[in-house]
Amino acid sequence: MWRLYFTPTTIDEALTLLDRDAPRARIIAGGTDLLLELERGQRPGVDTLIDITRIPGLDRITLDDQGWIHIGPRVTHNQVLASDLLRDRAFPLVRASWEVGSPALRNRATVAGNILTASPANDTIAPLMALGARVTLRSAHSQRTVPLAEFYTGVRRTVMQPNEMLVDIAIPALGPRQRGTFRKLGLRKAQAIAVVNVAVVLTWAEDGETVEDAAITLGAVAPTIVHATEAEAYLRGRRLTPEVIAEAARLAVRSARPIDDIRGSAAYRRRMVEVYTRRALQALAQGDVSHEVPARPPLLWGQTPPQPRPLPVSASHPPDEIVARINGRVMVFRDAEGKTLLDLLRDHALLTGTKEGCGEGECGACTVHLDGAAVLSCLVPAARAHGADIVTVEGLVQAEHLHPVQEAFVHDHAVQCGYCTPGFVMAAAKLIEEHPHPDRETIAHGLSGNLCRCTGYYKIFDAVAHAAALARGEDAPHEGQA
Repeated sequence: MWRLYFTPTTIDEALTLLDRDAPRARIIAGGTDLLLELERGQRPGVDTLIDITRIPGLDRITLDDQGWIHIGPRVTHNQVLASDLLRDRAFPLVRASWEVGSPALRNRATVAGNILTASPANDTIAPLMALGARVTLRSAHSQRTVPLAEFYTGVRRTVMQPNEMLVDIAIPALGPRQRGTFRKLGLRKAQAIAVVNVAVVLTWAEDGETVEDAAITLGAVAPTIVHATEAEAYLRGRRLTPEVIAEAARLAVRSARPIDDIRGSAAYRRRMVEVYTRRALQALAQGDVSHEVPARPPLLWGQTPPQPRPLPVSASHPPDEIVARINGRVMVFRDAEGKTLLDLLRDHALLTGTKEGCGEGECGACTVHLDGAAVLSCLVPAARAHGADIVTVEGLVQAEHLHPVQEAFVHDHAVQCGYCTPGFVMAAAKLIEEHPHPDRETIAHGLSGNLCRCTGYYKIFDAVAHAAALARGEDAPHEGQA
């Protein structure tokens, strides 16, 4: 899929490589979209990846003196969910990140990547547009800042040049008289591409009841994210009565230009724009919307946020050798160019417990722990393992004792065909480390990226609750947790 893989340790080094090798080079952080595009031949001519995950400081979320929030190009959707700053001052982005993929996918997928993929169905673009975001693009020779509203030129097309890197996402922090939220319609609860999504940000007048300003953005209903301009204008100077909300929702439909596709017809999308705009406005009219995202969502990090391990040497990674610690053992691999971490583990390390189910990050069968976080190994380049600490299902056994999750899966008969089991076990191990007393909803969210084609979820959920009890030194889960 790719021929060369570089791992710079500074932005300047990354930009020099990009300038030298553009347009056949691409920056990669999460790579959850890029790897699939390369696999499907949708990026012809691209044969060089520049991995920025070892560059310090690119995963920060900060607030400057002018009231702008800055999000680095390595910030993942799970880091957004974990950010108190974003929950307080940019909630629509948090709400949208909660809708992205699954916990293991969100541990790799970045907000910057979501922006750059440039699909009108991507979840975080609509709230960023409603919040008034801007992006900073830098090359080896220059730097420019572009409002997100001017960044897109069409479906999967942007103003970004091949030798530019997105180095910053900035949004004005919401003030005390502002509230916003996000709504998404998908064909399932997790791992779903939007049929329609809607982001709303309202500014209230001093009386706290009249809308002073409104931003309503619509996704998956036009070639790019669009503002519902007529609805925005209508809301200004009005109170959110049921009649006003209904009319604003009706007006929002006028900005939609949907198409028929496999996820829904144009007529259905128009109707859902009205429904979901109304629901978002109703939620904001009722007051606080923070409860829409769990206070402690499952991130599958364990006890501490994951951090990439430093490279063994401070230089670009040589493409002919990968040195990684896997299940406590240092292993050296060669001839793994163009392969995924899943391929490396199965074909080179001969650790076949990790399974390939879909190869597209949709099923969770290939879940492993990378530098402390659960990730989907089919969407991680093998070269990312260089200098990393990796745990597979084989590595959960310690001193010949099964991990509590493994023990509970055996005891509670949480296995049918067994193919999905390693992925469930790896996700559940991080879940109970992070949530020692998980309720049923937390377990469901934590395992939302893992599919059991035998539909054995009841036993699996029971086993995870049992495993949490075992990890706490108890024999069985408490009432209501099984």
